[in-house]
Amino acid sequence: MRVVVAPDKFKGSLTAVEAAEAMAAGVRDVVPGAQVDRCPVADGGEGTLDVLLAAGGRRVDARVRGPLSDPVAAHYVVLDGRAYVESARACGIEHVLPTPATALAAHTHGVGELIRHALAGGARGIVLTVGGTASTDGGAGMLRALGARLLDDRGEPVALGGGALRSVATVDLDPVRRTLGGAELRVATDVTNPLLGPAGAAAVFGPQKGAGTREVELLETGLATWAEALVRAGAADPAAVPGAGAGGGVAGGAVAVGATVESGFDLVAAVTGADHAIQGADLVITGEGSLDEQSLAGKAPAGVAARARLTGAPVAAVAGRIALDDAALSRAGITVWRALADRASSADDAMRRAAVLLRSATADVVRAAQSR
Repeated sequence: MRVVVAPDKFKGSLTAVEAAEAMAAGVRDVVPGAQVDRCPVADGGEGTLDVLLAAGGRRVDARVRGPLSDPVAAHYVVLDGRAYVESARACGIEHVLPTPATALAAHTHGVGELIRHALAGGARGIVLTVGGTASTDGGAGMLRALGARLLDDRGEPVALGGGALRSVATVDLDPVRRTLGGAELRVATDVTNPLLGPAGAAAVFGPQKGAGTREVELLETGLATWAEALVRAGAADPAAVPGAGAGGGVAGGAVAVGATVESGFDLVAAVTGADHAIQGADLVITGEGSLDEQSLAGKAPAGVAARARLTGAPVAAVAGRIALDDAALSRAGITVWRALADRASSADDAMRRAAVLLRSATADVVRAAQSR
């Protein structure tokens, strides 16, 4: 029996790599001789670098400016000549105590510093993973770190932060293009939010970063002004690209200098070999901390199930909690499922004993799959 275990992280308790190890143990508890392929997955959000490291990537450390300009320790991963840069390592929400003031002030300058560092180290391509940022600056800080000049109508430099974007009158992107030097730039994301509008970066993600109604309006105005200035500078219009609102619009800033926006899960699955491993499996087991409606909209478990369905392999899921009904799980191609919350006395207990519970729940789904 060949089983593929392909979980995403269980946020707050297990990385995807740790979850895969616990699942593999659970499979062998039931079928000691099973061939178990551990393929931890990610969707371009938090935890992606952990998965890439497990796939043989090399960690590179760098100290950069955080979202409020204080220095932070960050890193990226180099694999097969490409540098994988996770935006949140430089400007993640964990680096601030979110308030209306930080929502306006936070920036992505450190992300650009990581990209510059990777290029100087010889990376022939950059994959930028987005999500979990404290910023809503449309990637302006990132482009400034790569050499862009942002000026107001008086010819003065524009300050960092999404709250300052309303002042942008002109942008010079030529220095950024020289810095990139033809290196391929790709954005990996699990969301399709546009840069602007009611589903855009400010409206949807701004409140999560401390923005109130007034701050959301200011950030929306700033992003619109920024997009217009980019177009006048000869850039691709980030407001026209699905997914450009990801990471507080940092994806949009990358699009303006030629980046493509791709499914984070598809990109990571191809790099780590999960695509290949799923083919011919007798059983595929996936999971994450919370299996819910968002999981079905581009998240890793849905991607795993979709690939397995194409090959005819049955799919089981184990999650910390499951907030989907039986019909929704079946439509996603999942035939057996278990939640750690059903085996724990409380949410805290489920997180504290996640590895043990995940192992036993995995054993349970293997037994259930065998009986079908």
